[in-house]
This record gives sequence, structure tokens and C-alpha cells, in this order.
Amino acid sequence: MRHGMANKKLNRTSEHRKALLKNMLNSLIKYEQIKTTLPKAKFLKPQADKIITLGKKETLQTTKMLVSQLQDIKSANKVKKTLSKRYEKRNGGYTRIIKAGFRYIDKPKKDVNKETPKAEEKKQATA
Repeated sequence: MRHGMANKKLNRTSEHRKALLKNMLNSLIKYEQIKTTLPKAKFLKPQADKIITLGKKETLQTTKMLVSQLQDIKSANKVKKTLSKRYEKRNGGYTRIIKAGFRYIDKPKKDVNKETPKAEEKKQATA
């Protein structure tokens, strides 16, 4: 049974996971867009939405909670002043996961006109 298995562990210890979440939240708030893996993005999205919802309430208690969760006063101020005003009329779903696409690997193309070395040796031997 899967009782009590609410969060993804991301193959990390609990302290590492908390630090990862805090750093990703701060980066998301600072740059408003980050590139990360899909499991990390799915782990981050609900937490980011909760932070913005918390910032919409303008009380001292919510400010203290933001600072304690983000460990950064600049990020907490940006949530309260900028992001909460931007999403004032929206009731949720402030963040969106957009897939970046496939990662292509460059391969050297084979020259169709060039013959293989063995074919050239056979031509020279017969001539």
C-alpha cells in the first residue's frame, strides 16, 4: 500500500530535498522562469503556488512565514509586491510547466559520394 507517500523523494535525503526546493523556489521567484527536469518541476509547482497564495495576504504573519520558507528577504518582498499583485484576480495555477523539447546530439554526416577505404583499395588492386 502507498499510505503516507505524498511527495517524490527525487533520490535525495530529506535535508538535500529541502535545500533543493528552497533554492529552486528562490531562483523561480528571482528569474520568474527556470529550466529543470520534469520530476523536479512537478515537485516545485505546488510549493510555488502556495508561496504566491501566501504572499497575497498582506499581514505581518505571512511576511514572516515567507521569509522563513524562502530564507531570503528580497524574494519575499518580490512575492508580496510584484507577484501577488500580478495574480491578484486568479485563484490558483500561477505556475506552468512547459517542456523544453528534445535534446539533439550533433552527429557528423557521412559523405555519400566518398567511398569506403576498402572499396578504394579494391579498385587500386584491380587496376
